Amino acid sequence: MPTLLHIDASPLAGASISRRLSHEFEESWKKANPEGVVVRRDLTASALTAIDADWIGAAYTPPASRTDEQRGRLALSEALIAELRQADEIVVGVPMHNLTIAANLRLWIDLVVRAGETFSYGENGPVGLLTGKKATFVVAAGGSYGPGSGMESFNFVEPYLRTIFGLIGITDTRFHVADGVALLPSKNIDRDAFLHTHIELIHASLSRHTNGAAAG
Repeated sequence: MPTLLHIDASPLAGASISRRLSHEFEESWKKANPEGVVVRRDLTASALTAIDADWIGAAYTPPASRTDEQRGRLALSEALIAELRQADEIVVGVPMHNLTIAANLRLWIDLVVRAGETFSYGENGPVGLLTGKKATFVVAAGGSYGPGSGMESFNFVEPYLRTIFGLIGITDTRFHVADGVALLPSKNIDRDAFLHTHIELIHASLSRHTNGAAAG
């Protein structure tokens, strides 16, 4: 049965735009996949820590030679990679922080992008090992950084995520960007209307994607 891995990174809980929209993606996905399974990973509650010398040493020790301590150091990484391997599709709620991804999402990436596990080195460079998966990134950005904004070069979210997921073999990627979020607190834009517009776009996009896949 199909499996969706739902990842959220925003620290804002109920106030988060990216969490609300990734939730709507999940709801729409479940309607399209009534027999599907959803695995949720909240990065604010996952005790992620930066990799250090001991972690690196454990990761590059052959599995059969690892000590119990080394296996313990890699336990969270192994669990996160297992979630990725299990998933057919991934949705990530991504808050833009200082023009790039949130720190906890970067920590998650450091834990799952591992040579020999999610990619390998071939004669012509790295080869992704997690092929055949789809990823959707629901991005909430305070400003506008899309085409025609004049601020495109300030957006380090999409190019980085597209590249790093491509490294591990996930090249079927889509981005839904809810920009201008910084205007919401000033009430220049109605929050409910803002959310409704993006929720409709997410549902429509997933419907087209699902129908297109079925037609193909």
